[in-house]
Amino acid sequence: MRNILIIGAGRSASSLIQYLLHKSDAENLHLTIGDLSKELAARKTNNHKNATAIALDIFDANQRQTEIQKADIVISMLPAHLHIEVAKDCITYKKNMVTASYVSDAMQELDAAAKANNLIFMNEIGLDPGIDHMSAMKVIDEIRDQGGKMILFESFCGGLVAPESDNNLWNYKFTWAPRNVVLAGQGGAAKFIQEGTYKYIPYHKLFRRTEFLEVEGYGRFEGYANRDSLKYRSVYGLDDALTLYRGTIRKVGFSKAWNMFVQLGMTDDSYKIDNSDTISYREFVNLFLPYHPTDSVEIKLRLQLGIEQDDIMWDKLIELDLFNANKIVGLKDASPAQILEKILAEKWTLEPHDKDMIVMYHKFGYEINGVQKQIDSKMVCLGDDQTYTAMAKTVGLPVAMATLQILNGKIKTPGVQLPINKEVYLPILKELEEYGVIFNEIEKDYLGYNPDRLKH
Repeated sequence: MRNILIIGAGRSASSLIQYLLHKSDAENLHLTIGDLSKELAARKTNNHKNATAIALDIFDANQRQTEIQKADIVISMLPAHLHIEVAKDCITYKKNMVTASYVSDAMQELDAAAKANNLIFMNEIGLDPGIDHMSAMKVIDEIRDQGGKMILFESFCGGLVAPESDNNLWNYKFTWAPRNVVLAGQGGAAKFIQEGTYKYIPYHKLFRRTEFLEVEGYGRFEGYANRDSLKYRSVYGLDDALTLYRGTIRKVGFSKAWNMFVQLGMTDDSYKIDNSDTISYREFVNLFLPYHPTDSVEIKLRLQLGIEQDDIMWDKLIELDLFNANKIVGLKDASPAQILEKILAEKWTLEPHDKDMIVMYHKFGYEINGVQKQIDSKMVCLGDDQTYTAMAKTVGLPVAMATLQILNGKIKTPGVQLPINKEVYLPILKELEEYGVIFNEIEKDYLGYNPDRLKH
Protein backbone atom coordinates (compact mmCIF):
# COMPACT_ATOMS: atom_id res chain seq x y z
CA MET A 1 0.00 0.00 0.00
CA ARG A 2 1.15 3.54 -0.76
CA ASN A 3 0.80 5.70 2.33
CA ILE A 4 -0.46 9.29 2.04
CA LEU A 5 0.00 11.36 5.19
CA ILE A 6 -2.61 14.10 5.53
CA ILE A 7 -1.79 16.60 8.28
CA GLY A 8 -4.85 18.60 9.34
CA ALA A 9 -8.46 17.41 9.17
CA GLY A 10 -10.26 20.76 9.17
CA ARG A 11 -13.26 21.74 7.07
CA SER A 12 -11.34 21.93 3.79
CA ALA A 13 -10.11 18.35 4.19
CA SER A 14 -13.48 16.57 3.89
CA SER A 15 -13.71 16.35 0.07
CA LEU A 16 -9.95 15.72 -0.20
CA ILE A 17 -10.19 12.67 2.09
CA GLN A 18 -13.41 11.43 0.46
CA TYR A 19 -11.81 11.57 -3.00
CA LEU A 20 -8.66 9.68 -2.00
CA LEU A 21 -10.62 7.02 -0.08
CA HIS A 22 -12.88 6.52 -3.09
CA LYS A 23 -9.75 5.87 -5.19
CA SER A 24 -7.89 3.91 -2.50
CA ASP A 25 -8.66 0.34 -3.63
CA ALA A 26 -7.95 0.96 -7.30
CA GLU A 27 -4.85 3.05 -6.56
CA ASN A 28 -3.54 0.91 -3.67
CA LEU A 29 -3.66 3.79 -1.18
CA HIS A 30 -3.68 3.99 2.60
CA LEU A 31 -4.43 7.33 4.26
CA THR A 32 -2.96 8.35 7.60
CA ILE A 33 -4.93 11.36 8.78
CA GLY A 34 -3.28 13.30 11.58
CA ASP A 35 -4.90 16.10 13.56
CA LEU A 36 -4.64 17.50 17.08
CA SER A 37 -8.14 16.03 17.48
CA LYS A 38 -8.06 12.31 16.71
CA GLU A 39 -11.86 12.35 16.95
CA LEU A 40 -12.10 14.92 14.14
CA ALA A 41 -9.70 12.93 11.97
CA ALA A 42 -11.67 9.74 12.64
CA ARG A 43 -14.95 11.40 11.63
CA LYS A 44 -13.45 12.31 8.26
CA THR A 45 -12.48 8.64 7.57
CA ASN A 46 -16.07 7.29 7.90
CA ASN A 47 -14.50 4.08 9.29
CA HIS A 48 -12.95 3.29 5.91
CA LYS A 49 -10.64 0.26 5.92
CA ASN A 50 -7.93 2.15 4.05
CA ALA A 51 -7.66 5.01 6.55
CA THR A 52 -6.09 5.45 9.97
CA ALA A 53 -6.83 8.46 12.18
CA ILE A 54 -4.12 9.57 14.59
CA ALA A 55 -3.69 12.37 17.11
CA LEU A 56 -0.79 14.39 15.71
CA ASP A 57 0.86 17.32 17.43
CA ILE A 58 2.73 19.22 14.73
CA PHE A 59 5.05 20.70 17.38
CA ASP A 60 6.17 17.22 18.50
CA ALA A 61 9.17 16.92 16.17
CA ASN A 62 9.76 13.21 16.86
CA GLN A 63 6.18 12.22 16.13
CA ARG A 64 5.97 14.48 13.07
CA GLN A 65 9.19 13.11 11.61
CA THR A 66 8.21 9.50 12.33
CA GLU A 67 4.94 9.87 10.41
CA ILE A 68 6.61 11.73 7.51
CA GLN A 69 9.24 8.98 7.19
CA LYS A 70 6.47 6.38 6.84
CA ALA A 71 4.68 8.32 4.08
CA ASP A 72 5.09 8.13 0.32
CA ILE A 73 3.78 11.68 -0.04
CA VAL A 74 2.69 14.36 2.46
CA ILE A 75 -0.34 16.67 2.24
CA SER A 76 -0.29 19.60 4.66
CA MET A 77 -3.69 21.17 5.34
CA LEU A 78 -2.31 23.13 8.28
CA PRO A 79 -2.52 26.91 8.63
CA ALA A 80 0.01 28.42 6.21
CA HIS A 81 2.62 29.43 8.81
CA LEU A 82 2.93 25.83 10.05
CA HIS A 83 3.87 24.25 6.70
CA ILE A 84 7.54 25.10 6.87
CA GLU A 85 8.63 22.56 9.51
CA VAL A 86 6.77 19.86 7.60
CA ALA A 87 8.48 20.99 4.39
CA LYS A 88 11.94 20.86 5.97
CA ASP A 89 11.26 17.31 7.17
CA CYS A 90 10.10 16.41 3.65
CA ILE A 91 13.50 17.59 2.34
CA THR A 92 15.31 15.57 5.00
CA TYR A 93 13.37 12.36 4.33
CA LYS A 94 12.97 12.96 0.56
CA LYS A 95 9.17 13.12 0.40
CA ASN A 96 7.04 15.04 -2.11
CA MET A 97 4.63 17.54 -0.54
CA VAL A 98 1.35 19.23 -1.50
CA THR A 99 -0.33 22.25 0.12
CA ALA A 100 -3.15 24.64 -0.82
CA SER A 101 -1.41 27.65 0.75
CA TYR A 102 0.42 30.60 -0.75
CA VAL A 103 4.16 30.11 -1.24
CA SER A 104 5.85 31.88 1.68
CA ASP A 105 9.38 33.28 1.47
CA ALA A 106 10.53 30.46 3.75
CA MET A 107 8.95 27.86 1.44
CA GLN A 108 10.51 29.47 -1.65
CA GLU A 109 13.93 29.22 0.01
CA LEU A 110 13.57 25.41 -0.11
CA ASP A 111 13.32 25.42 -3.92
CA ALA A 112 17.00 24.63 -4.57
CA ALA A 113 16.99 21.80 -2.00
CA ALA A 114 13.77 20.37 -3.44
CA LYS A 115 15.25 20.38 -6.96
CA ALA A 116 18.53 18.89 -5.74
CA ASN A 117 16.56 15.99 -4.22
CA ASN A 118 14.21 15.75 -7.25
CA LEU A 119 11.23 16.57 -5.00
CA ILE A 120 7.94 18.18 -6.00
CA PHE A 121 6.59 20.76 -3.54
CA MET A 122 3.24 21.71 -5.06
CA ASN A 123 1.70 24.80 -3.46
CA GLU A 124 -1.30 27.05 -4.15
CA ILE A 125 -3.39 24.19 -5.52
CA GLY A 126 -6.66 24.83 -3.73
CA LEU A 127 -9.34 27.23 -4.92
CA ASP A 128 -7.93 30.73 -4.70
CA PRO A 129 -5.01 30.25 -4.95
CA GLY A 130 -5.29 27.16 -7.13
CA ILE A 131 -8.19 26.71 -9.51
CA ASP A 132 -7.84 30.41 -10.34
CA HIS A 133 -4.22 29.84 -11.46
CA MET A 134 -5.06 26.74 -13.50
CA SER A 135 -8.16 28.07 -15.24
CA ALA A 136 -6.44 31.40 -16.01
CA MET A 137 -3.24 29.84 -17.37
CA LYS A 138 -5.22 27.45 -19.57
CA VAL A 139 -6.86 30.35 -21.42
CA ILE A 140 -3.73 32.56 -21.40
CA ASP A 141 -1.64 29.72 -22.86
CA GLU A 142 -4.30 29.02 -25.52
CA ILE A 143 -4.28 32.71 -26.53
CA ARG A 144 -0.48 32.73 -26.75
CA ASP A 145 -0.39 29.43 -28.67
CA GLN A 146 -2.54 31.13 -31.33
CA GLY A 147 -0.15 34.07 -31.51
CA GLY A 148 -2.27 36.41 -29.40
CA LYS A 149 -1.00 39.10 -27.04
CA MET A 150 -2.62 39.70 -23.65
CA ILE A 151 -3.93 43.22 -22.97
CA LEU A 152 -6.14 42.74 -19.92
CA PHE A 153 -6.70 40.17 -17.20
CA GLU A 154 -9.30 40.49 -14.46
CA SER A 155 -10.06 37.70 -12.02
CA PHE A 156 -12.67 37.50 -9.26
CA CYS A 157 -13.53 34.74 -6.80
CA GLY A 158 -15.88 34.47 -3.83
CA GLY A 159 -17.21 31.96 -1.33
CA LEU A 160 -20.92 32.66 -0.89
CA VAL A 161 -24.12 31.10 0.35
CA ALA A 162 -26.16 29.21 -2.28
CA PRO A 163 -29.41 30.90 -3.43
CA GLU A 164 -31.65 28.36 -1.65
CA SER A 165 -29.85 28.98 1.67
CA ASP A 166 -29.63 32.75 1.29
CA ASN A 167 -31.98 33.86 4.06
CA ASN A 168 -30.41 36.88 5.75
CA LEU A 169 -30.28 40.55 4.78
CA TRP A 170 -26.52 40.41 4.23
CA ASN A 171 -26.85 37.62 1.62
CA TYR A 172 -23.80 36.05 3.23
CA LYS A 173 -22.70 33.26 5.56
CA PHE A 174 -19.24 32.07 6.57
CA THR A 175 -18.03 29.35 4.21
CA TRP A 176 -14.38 29.46 5.34
CA ALA A 177 -12.30 30.94 8.18
CA PRO A 178 -14.42 33.77 9.68
CA ARG A 179 -11.32 35.56 10.96
CA ASN A 180 -9.99 35.91 7.41
CA VAL A 181 -13.29 37.45 6.32
CA VAL A 182 -13.24 39.99 9.14
CA LEU A 183 -9.62 40.99 8.41
CA ALA A 184 -9.98 40.98 4.60
CA GLY A 185 -8.23 43.84 2.84
CA GLN A 186 -6.09 44.95 5.79
CA GLY A 187 -2.31 45.33 5.82
CA GLY A 188 -1.80 47.86 3.07
CA ALA A 189 -3.56 49.45 0.11
CA ALA A 190 -5.06 47.35 -2.66
CA LYS A 191 -2.80 47.64 -5.71
CA PHE A 192 -3.59 46.99 -9.37
CA ILE A 193 -2.88 48.37 -12.83
CA GLN A 194 -5.59 49.89 -15.05
CA GLU A 195 -4.98 50.97 -18.65
CA GLY A 196 -1.26 51.16 -17.94
CA THR A 197 -1.60 53.23 -14.74
CA TYR A 198 -0.92 51.95 -11.22
CA LYS A 199 -3.91 52.32 -8.90
CA TYR A 200 -4.09 52.11 -5.11
CA ILE A 201 -7.13 51.84 -2.83
CA PRO A 202 -6.51 52.39 0.91
CA TYR A 203 -8.33 50.06 3.31
CA HIS A 204 -10.80 52.73 4.48
CA LYS A 205 -11.98 53.18 0.86
CA LEU A 206 -11.79 49.55 -0.27
CA PHE A 207 -15.41 48.55 0.24
CA ARG A 208 -16.77 51.61 -1.55
CA ARG A 209 -14.82 50.97 -4.76
CA THR A 210 -16.63 47.96 -6.18
CA GLU A 211 -17.56 46.62 -9.60
CA PHE A 212 -20.69 44.89 -10.87
CA LEU A 213 -20.43 41.39 -12.36
CA GLU A 214 -23.18 39.43 -14.14
CA VAL A 215 -23.27 35.62 -13.90
CA GLU A 216 -25.94 33.98 -16.01
CA GLY A 217 -28.53 32.13 -13.95
CA TYR A 218 -27.28 33.65 -10.69
CA GLY A 219 -27.75 37.37 -11.23
CA ARG A 220 -25.61 40.29 -10.24
CA PHE A 221 -22.60 40.30 -7.94
CA GLU A 222 -20.04 42.87 -6.87
CA GLY A 223 -16.28 42.66 -6.55
CA TYR A 224 -13.79 44.58 -4.42
CA ALA A 225 -10.03 44.67 -5.09
CA ASN A 226 -7.64 42.17 -3.56
CA ARG A 227 -4.68 43.56 -1.67
CA ASP A 228 -2.03 42.94 -4.35
CA SER A 229 -3.31 42.19 -7.85
CA LEU A 230 0.21 42.44 -9.27
CA LYS A 231 1.65 39.54 -7.27
CA TYR A 232 1.20 37.13 -10.17
CA ARG A 233 2.02 39.54 -12.98
CA SER A 234 5.37 37.93 -13.82
CA VAL A 235 4.21 34.42 -12.84
CA TYR A 236 1.44 34.59 -15.46
CA GLY A 237 3.74 36.34 -17.96
CA LEU A 238 1.55 39.46 -17.98
CA ASP A 239 4.24 42.13 -17.51
CA ASP A 240 3.06 43.89 -20.69
CA ALA A 241 -0.68 43.73 -19.93
CA LEU A 242 -2.26 47.17 -19.55
CA THR A 243 -4.85 46.09 -16.99
CA LEU A 244 -4.43 43.51 -14.22
CA TYR A 245 -7.02 43.32 -11.44
CA ARG A 246 -7.92 40.57 -8.97
CA GLY A 247 -10.90 40.86 -6.65
CA THR A 248 -13.27 39.18 -4.20
CA ILE A 249 -16.91 38.49 -5.09
CA ARG A 250 -19.90 39.27 -2.84
CA LYS A 251 -23.62 39.73 -3.43
CA VAL A 252 -24.53 43.32 -4.31
CA GLY A 253 -24.89 45.47 -1.20
CA PHE A 254 -22.55 43.49 1.06
CA SER A 255 -19.53 45.76 0.64
CA LYS A 256 -21.46 48.95 1.39
CA ALA A 257 -22.84 47.38 4.56
CA TRP A 258 -19.46 45.92 5.59
CA ASN A 259 -17.97 49.38 5.21
CA MET A 260 -20.00 50.45 8.29
CA PHE A 261 -17.85 48.15 10.46
CA VAL A 262 -14.66 49.44 8.81
CA GLN A 263 -15.59 53.10 9.41
CA LEU A 264 -16.56 52.43 13.03
CA GLY A 265 -13.26 50.62 13.70
CA MET A 266 -14.78 47.24 14.54
CA THR A 267 -12.50 45.31 12.17
CA ASP A 268 -9.34 46.55 13.93
CA ASP A 269 -7.17 43.71 15.24
CA SER A 270 -4.26 45.82 16.49
CA TYR A 271 -5.28 46.33 20.13
CA LYS A 272 -7.14 44.62 22.97
CA ILE A 273 -10.26 45.87 24.75
CA ASP A 274 -9.63 45.86 28.50
CA ASN A 275 -12.93 44.49 29.80
CA SER A 276 -13.90 42.56 26.71
CA ASP A 277 -15.04 39.47 28.62
CA THR A 278 -17.69 41.33 30.64
CA ILE A 279 -19.17 43.90 28.24
CA SER A 280 -22.43 43.37 26.38
CA TYR A 281 -22.88 43.58 22.61
CA ARG A 282 -24.55 46.94 23.13
CA GLU A 283 -21.62 48.22 25.17
CA PHE A 284 -19.23 46.99 22.50
CA VAL A 285 -21.00 49.10 19.87
CA ASN A 286 -20.99 52.10 22.20
CA LEU A 287 -17.19 51.93 22.55
CA PHE A 288 -16.88 53.39 19.05
CA LEU A 289 -19.41 56.19 19.49
CA PRO A 290 -19.07 59.66 21.06
CA TYR A 291 -20.50 60.38 24.48
CA HIS A 292 -23.91 62.01 24.68
CA PRO A 293 -25.89 62.53 27.92
CA THR A 294 -29.29 61.61 26.43
CA ASP A 295 -28.95 60.03 22.97
CA SER A 296 -29.30 56.25 22.82
CA VAL A 297 -26.67 53.97 21.27
CA GLU A 298 -28.98 53.49 18.27
CA ILE A 299 -29.35 57.23 17.63
CA LYS A 300 -25.62 57.87 18.05
CA LEU A 301 -24.78 55.06 15.60
CA ARG A 302 -27.20 56.32 12.97
CA LEU A 303 -25.78 59.84 13.30
CA GLN A 304 -22.22 58.53 13.10
CA LEU A 305 -22.90 56.50 9.96
CA GLY A 306 -25.38 58.89 8.38
CA ILE A 307 -28.15 56.33 7.97
CA GLU A 308 -31.88 56.69 8.55
CA GLN A 309 -34.11 54.35 10.52
CA ASP A 310 -35.83 53.17 7.31
CA ASP A 311 -32.50 52.43 5.56
CA ILE A 312 -31.81 48.75 4.68
CA MET A 313 -28.37 49.31 6.26
CA TRP A 314 -30.07 49.85 9.61
CA ASP A 315 -32.10 46.67 9.19
CA LYS A 316 -28.86 44.75 8.52
CA LEU A 317 -27.37 45.96 11.80
CA ILE A 318 -30.56 45.15 13.74
CA GLU A 319 -30.55 41.62 12.28
CA LEU A 320 -27.13 40.96 13.91
CA ASP A 321 -28.52 41.68 17.40
CA LEU A 322 -25.78 44.27 17.91
CA PHE A 323 -27.80 46.32 20.40
CA ASN A 324 -28.60 43.49 22.81
CA ALA A 325 -27.73 44.58 26.36
CA ASN A 326 -28.12 41.04 27.74
CA LYS A 327 -25.65 39.24 25.47
CA ILE A 328 -22.13 39.25 26.92
CA VAL A 329 -19.05 39.14 24.68
CA GLY A 330 -17.28 36.66 26.99
CA LEU A 331 -13.87 36.88 25.27
CA LYS A 332 -10.92 37.85 27.45
CA ASP A 333 -8.40 40.38 26.06
CA ALA A 334 -10.14 40.40 22.68
CA SER A 335 -9.54 42.82 19.84
CA PRO A 336 -12.49 44.59 18.16
CA ALA A 337 -12.10 42.23 15.19
CA GLN A 338 -12.29 39.15 17.43
CA ILE A 339 -15.46 40.44 19.10
CA LEU A 340 -17.05 41.27 15.74
CA GLU A 341 -16.17 37.79 14.49
CA LYS A 342 -17.96 36.21 17.48
CA ILE A 343 -21.07 38.34 16.93
CA LEU A 344 -21.21 37.55 13.22
CA ALA A 345 -20.55 33.83 13.68
CA GLU A 346 -23.80 33.55 15.67
CA LYS A 347 -25.76 34.73 12.65
CA TRP A 348 -23.67 33.68 9.67
CA THR A 349 -22.73 30.07 10.43
CA LEU A 350 -24.01 27.53 7.90
CA GLU A 351 -26.90 25.47 9.25
CA PRO A 352 -26.72 21.66 8.71
CA HIS A 353 -29.08 21.88 5.72
CA ASP A 354 -27.42 24.97 4.21
CA LYS A 355 -25.44 24.90 0.98
CA ASP A 356 -22.64 27.20 -0.06
CA MET A 357 -21.53 28.39 -3.48
CA ILE A 358 -18.26 29.33 -5.16
CA VAL A 359 -18.28 31.88 -7.98
CA MET A 360 -15.20 32.52 -10.13
CA TYR A 361 -15.03 34.97 -13.01
CA HIS A 362 -12.08 35.67 -15.34
CA LYS A 363 -11.95 38.25 -18.10
CA PHE A 364 -9.21 38.08 -20.75
CA GLY A 365 -8.60 40.92 -23.22
CA TYR A 366 -6.17 40.17 -26.04
CA GLU A 367 -5.07 41.14 -29.52
CA ILE A 368 -4.62 38.64 -32.36
CA ASN A 369 -3.90 39.41 -36.02
CA GLY A 370 -4.58 43.09 -35.36
CA VAL A 371 -8.04 42.40 -33.90
CA GLN A 372 -8.89 42.91 -30.22
CA LYS A 373 -11.00 40.19 -28.59
CA GLN A 374 -12.25 39.19 -25.17
CA ILE A 375 -13.01 35.90 -23.41
CA ASP A 376 -15.20 35.74 -20.29
CA SER A 377 -14.76 32.55 -18.25
CA LYS A 378 -17.22 31.85 -15.43
CA MET A 379 -17.61 29.00 -12.95
CA VAL A 380 -20.26 28.37 -10.30
CA CYS A 381 -19.94 25.38 -7.96
CA LEU A 382 -22.58 24.44 -5.38
CA GLY A 383 -21.97 22.52 -2.15
CA ASP A 384 -23.76 19.34 -1.15
CA ASP A 385 -24.21 20.06 2.57
CA GLN A 386 -22.46 21.58 5.58
CA THR A 387 -19.60 19.03 5.44
CA TYR A 388 -19.08 18.56 1.72
CA THR A 389 -19.25 22.23 0.92
CA ALA A 390 -18.38 23.88 -2.38
CA MET A 391 -15.43 25.41 -0.52
CA ALA A 392 -14.21 22.00 0.70
CA LYS A 393 -14.72 20.59 -2.80
CA THR A 394 -12.87 23.35 -4.66
CA VAL A 395 -10.01 23.53 -2.13
CA GLY A 396 -9.65 19.81 -1.41
CA LEU A 397 -10.19 18.13 -4.77
CA PRO A 398 -7.32 19.83 -6.65
CA VAL A 399 -5.01 18.99 -3.73
CA ALA A 400 -6.08 15.35 -3.86
CA MET A 401 -5.82 15.14 -7.65
CA ALA A 402 -2.34 16.69 -7.70
CA THR A 403 -1.24 14.28 -4.97
CA LEU A 404 -2.32 11.29 -7.03
CA GLN A 405 -0.76 12.72 -10.21
CA ILE A 406 2.57 13.15 -8.38
CA LEU A 407 2.34 9.71 -6.79
CA ASN A 408 1.70 8.15 -10.21
CA GLY A 409 4.58 10.00 -11.87
CA LYS A 410 2.37 12.13 -14.13
CA ILE A 411 3.65 15.40 -12.64
CA LYS A 412 7.43 15.27 -12.95
CA THR A 413 8.87 18.79 -12.70
CA PRO A 414 10.70 19.17 -9.35
CA GLY A 415 10.91 22.22 -7.12
CA VAL A 416 8.70 24.60 -5.12
CA GLN A 417 5.97 25.47 -7.59
CA LEU A 418 2.46 26.66 -8.46
CA PRO A 419 0.06 24.75 -10.75
CA ILE A 420 0.73 26.93 -13.79
CA ASN A 421 2.28 24.33 -16.12
CA LYS A 422 0.26 22.29 -18.60
CA GLU A 423 1.38 18.96 -17.11
CA VAL A 424 -0.38 20.04 -13.91
CA TYR A 425 -3.42 22.05 -14.92
CA LEU A 426 -4.70 20.19 -18.01
CA PRO A 427 -5.48 16.81 -16.35
CA ILE A 428 -6.70 18.40 -13.11
CA LEU A 429 -9.10 20.86 -14.78
CA LYS A 430 -10.44 18.04 -16.94
CA GLU A 431 -11.06 15.80 -13.92
CA LEU A 432 -12.60 18.65 -11.91
CA GLU A 433 -15.36 18.89 -14.52
CA GLU A 434 -16.58 15.44 -13.35
CA TYR A 435 -17.20 17.06 -9.94
CA GLY A 436 -19.14 20.05 -11.22
CA VAL A 437 -16.24 22.50 -11.43
CA ILE A 438 -16.86 23.64 -15.01
CA PHE A 439 -15.75 26.88 -16.65
CA ASN A 440 -18.00 28.33 -19.33
CA GLU A 441 -15.96 30.40 -21.76
CA ILE A 442 -17.60 32.98 -24.05
CA GLU A 443 -15.70 34.92 -26.71
CA LYS A 444 -16.87 38.44 -27.56
CA ASP A 445 -15.67 41.77 -28.90
CA TYR A 446 -13.10 43.41 -26.62
CA LEU A 447 -14.71 45.97 -24.32
CA GLY A 448 -11.61 47.05 -22.42
CA TYR A 449 -11.63 48.10 -18.79
CA ASN A 450 -15.06 49.64 -18.53
CA PRO A 451 -15.17 52.38 -15.85
CA ASP A 452 -18.97 52.52 -16.19
CA ARG A 453 -19.12 49.25 -14.25
CA LEU A 454 -17.67 50.99 -11.23
CA LYS A 455 -20.30 51.88 -8.67
CA HIS A 456 -18.11 54.66 -7.25
